[in-house]
Amino acid sequence: MATIYNSPFPHCTIISAPSSTTRRPVNKTDISLLPVSHFTRRDFPRTRVAVSFPAGNLTNADYLETEFSGHEHGVTFTQISDSCVVRMALESGSVANILLPSGLITSYKAEMWHGGVLEILHTSVSQGEEEDGSAVIQGGVSVAVDCSNDQGLSWSPKTWAFHQLKGSPKEDFIQVELISKNTEANVEIKHIVTLKQYCLKSEIHIFNHNTSPLRMSGSVLGHLTVSTPEATYAVGLEHSDFINRPPFSTGTGIIPPGFGKRKNQTSSNFWDPAGIFSRSHTRNAEEKAEGESEDEIEGEETDNYKCLTDEMSKIYRHAPRNITIIDRGRRNSVIVGREGFKEVYILSPGSKHESYGKYAYICIGQAAVLEPIIVESQGEWRGVHRLHNPNT
Repeated sequence: MATIYNSPFPHCTIISAPSSTTRRPVNKTDISLLPVSHFTRRDFPRTRVAVSFPAGNLTNADYLETEFSGHEHGVTFTQISDSCVVRMALESGSVANILLPSGLITSYKAEMWHGGVLEILHTSVSQGEEEDGSAVIQGGVSVAVDCSNDQGLSWSPKTWAFHQLKGSPKEDFIQVELISKNTEANVEIKHIVTLKQYCLKSEIHIFNHNTSPLRMSGSVLGHLTVSTPEATYAVGLEHSDFINRPPFSTGTGIIPPGFGKRKNQTSSNFWDPAGIFSRSHTRNAEEKAEGESEDEIEGEETDNYKCLTDEMSKIYRHAPRNITIIDRGRRNSVIVGREGFKEVYILSPGSKHESYGKYAYICIGQAAVLEPIIVESQGEWRGVHRLHNPNT
């Protein structure tokens, strides 16, 4: 029989698979360390600190703790199996957790008007299918991009290394910089996570050191926890044109079973942001379009205070740079901002699921899906996904 544990992540569920002789259950003690609660203050210089990892030591918490020993940096490192939890904490109470090497932001607790803090992100932890019983963590804020060029390059960063640290609680901001490189293709991507009193910012910097232009497609997606989509509204989308698309299959996204199925349909289709501009994908999209009417594919948003009660998966073009998500059930709102990206993606699982449960979330993020970003030779590009908390 499957067992449901109390989750160490606020607003998430931990499920162990049925026991067997070939699979052990999730290590509850290990998982409980993910939202690290211990915070130690140390002296920290106001200059940035760069870290160079020994080969094969990209996520070693002991190594990182040693490097920052004696500094008041507001960051702690905890080793969990092959992963490392990087915890950023400000004196105001705002906290964010990053999981390495995946680079997934698993938690963002923001200071609220009532004096406490509230979890903004939605994360799910369950047991994977591997025999070692390793946990599968989904939700949060994730990066899924694909880089390609006319020379045959097709690369998606899957692992991130801790690169450098800026700020401190005394400076009212902490910034953690992660890095992923493809040395053969001369492409470098940085994922910079900045925690401030009122916001959490995820920046993507792409450096193209190649001799030919680079095409980048993909997304930075955030799962916001809500009471239920029925009580949740998106403000500011009126007059933005949209295209209906199946959910993105990123490996870290939370998608309800049977999402998007039509009557008599045996399976759901999903988009993979990595490689979505390949010829085969384009041909499949064109073939699908031939069998659907224009109204089924695209339209214009007519509601400026859009209730997200219905199941939806849409890419918005010409949307405003800031969109407000209001949850009446939790008396909370989040302003989602973008820079660099031209598209906004929104997924709602619909209100048919349990309130405050695994599927009580709204996925919203920045995307380059319908049109790729071009990074010229020896050039760079910057895109930002920002979560602003106006509730203090």
